[in-house]
Amino acid sequence: MAKRVLMKGNEAIAEGAIRAGCDAYFGYPITPQTELLEYMSRRMPELGRVFLQAESEIAAINMVYGASATGKRAMTSSSSPGVSLKQEGLSYLAGAELPAVLVNVMRGGPGLGSIAPAQGDYFQMVKGGGHGDYHLIVLAPASVQEAMDLTALAFELAEKYRNPAAVLADGVIAQMMEPVELKEYPRTEYEKPYALTGANGRPKRKISSANLVPESLELQVRHLQAKYDDVRRQEQRSFGAFLADALVVLVAYGTVGRVALTTARLARAEGLRVGLLRPISLFPFPTDALDALCGQAQAFLAAEMSTGQMVEDVRLVVNGRAPVYFHGRQGGMVPSPQELLARVREIYPR
Repeated sequence: MAKRVLMKGNEAIAEGAIRAGCDAYFGYPITPQTELLEYMSRRMPELGRVFLQAESEIAAINMVYGASATGKRAMTSSSSPGVSLKQEGLSYLAGAELPAVLVNVMRGGPGLGSIAPAQGDYFQMVKGGGHGDYHLIVLAPASVQEAMDLTALAFELAEKYRNPAAVLADGVIAQMMEPVELKEYPRTEYEKPYALTGANGRPKRKISSANLVPESLELQVRHLQAKYDDVRRQEQRSFGAFLADALVVLVAYGTVGRVALTTARLARAEGLRVGLLRPISLFPFPTDALDALCGQAQAFLAAEMSTGQMVEDVRLVVNGRAPVYFHGRQGGMVPSPQELLARVREIYPR
């Protein structure tokens, strides 16, 4: 039986990365993810792996670029404004088709905002964030165990698709403590024909996202889009509860997904046919699971700690087949189960 220990979300993410074979971590402290960096500063040297506190977030993401280019599993982490500084490097990684893992522990914004939990970085992470036509693979945990497991999965998906992958958490997930099972994660050994390992005995390799010939760059962008279409087909992930007969479906991810599960249970106790669809992959969005509910559900309620970002993807999928309502909190405020239940009662079909 696997060992179970009590861990913070930040620690679980770090341990998940270590167990997934992370070779190098480059980061810079920012609340509420600093414990992740601190954990890596202790454990990575113990294992003979690379830990480096960079002089800035910009330096950290470019160090990730360099380490990934050598074929190593590389990772960085930050929180909202720090991730904004990494966006150029993320676009470079995607353009060069280099695998890497980014952890974003979201906090209140815009600007410096607060250190309280929020979900206002959905657009930034799911829609690209940096410049150009690219996507990150984005996974959103709703528990400390998922934080560990999805971090390990992020490394696998990053290498499988040669694309940066992100774990999108928030201050609640990062700071809360729960028992976690310490697992051994299987690792697939992918071919790395791009890796800069020394050209002795083989042709030189060059890694760059620069492409100054319009016709050639267009082909590269189309190649990336075909890859993202493949990700959409194969990597949709979600959790569902009480969906078999649900007339109202709550759609929420991360911390709000936990809250919404309690709301669904409270609603069921009142005889209200309410279910939950919790996206685990945000890119790709679980369109198939949501689409399958559109012939049955009479209303959808998207709940977020933002002014409304994920709700746009919900509306795109539902496409007018049922009303899509929104309930949001901002500034680090977390909605309560009773708060969401009151909103459910308002929209419940009569």
